[in-house]
Amino acid sequence: MLLKEQVAAFFEVTPRTIDNYIEKNGEELRQNGYEVLRGKRLKEFKLLVKSQFDNETDFITKTTMLGLFDFRAFLNLAMLVSESDRAKLLRQAILDIVIDTINQRTGGGTKYINQRDEDFLQSAFFEENYRKQFTDALNDCVNMGKVKYAIYTDKIYVSIFREKAQEYRKILKLEERDKVRDTLYAEVLDIIAAYECGFADLLQNESSSKNCKLNTWEVDALFKNFESQVHWKPLIEKAQIKMASRDLAFRDALHLQLQEYIAPVQREDYERFLGERSKEFTERLEEARDVMKRLKERE
Repeated sequence: MLLKEQVAAFFEVTPRTIDNYIEKNGEELRQNGYEVLRGKRLKEFKLLVKSQFDNETDFITKTTMLGLFDFRAFLNLAMLVSESDRAKLLRQAILDIVIDTINQRTGGGTKYINQRDEDFLQSAFFEENYRKQFTDALNDCVNMGKVKYAIYTDKIYVSIFREKAQEYRKILKLEERDKVRDTLYAEVLDIIAAYECGFADLLQNESSSKNCKLNTWEVDALFKNFESQVHWKPLIEKAQIKMASRDLAFRDALHLQLQEYIAPVQREDYERFLGERSKEFTERLEEARDVMKRLKERE
């Protein structure tokens, strides 16, 4: 148990600063173990401390109420205090421990932790089909060389998560044989699929109406109008929050272009990728084999 003054001394801030955080985040801290002792509870605490530390406890003998942090509440406060360099160091230490734990749970690496999600396999399967629709539309409707596939794939990536494929590969330290889409979260794959499906349809309609293939300037203008449609905004923001927050927490990877979207990873996400709901990709693939067969037969 730690007193407010001890916590303030550790973080090298004033007790008043700690009071401010307690005032702003009291409910959260109480849920994590912060407690204000009064009456009988305080009297029992004083006797217990006096029996162990004796003359070091004179400063609390006249106190009528006393705030105490247990270890969990102390760590909780470390996640909140922004003025303290020591708090920053402690947050980094916590992150390092989390990353080490995740590495152990995932067999030594987090590159494909996204594939432990129960939604990944279905999202990857459908995105692959929409990818084919997208590349077919580029082939049939756009008057450019093979570079068009990389160019307009990058345009989709930049529109959704502000990074080209090569930039993303560097951040996640992917090797040449690694495929970008194999590392993307289900929510990101879903919005990529929506882009591919929608833009493919737009290309086909425009090319058909002009009865010819489209040039670079026409395709660029179509894409600019397509990505600026307001209905994308909430979907993109959700995908950006998921990617930025999970990659920092699970992969220790910082997307500088998305850093304003970093948020605390929710408990359900830890369960989703590391808990009982999560499974190795090979297990999910085996379970889904019959479903995939039926979906293929329907095409």
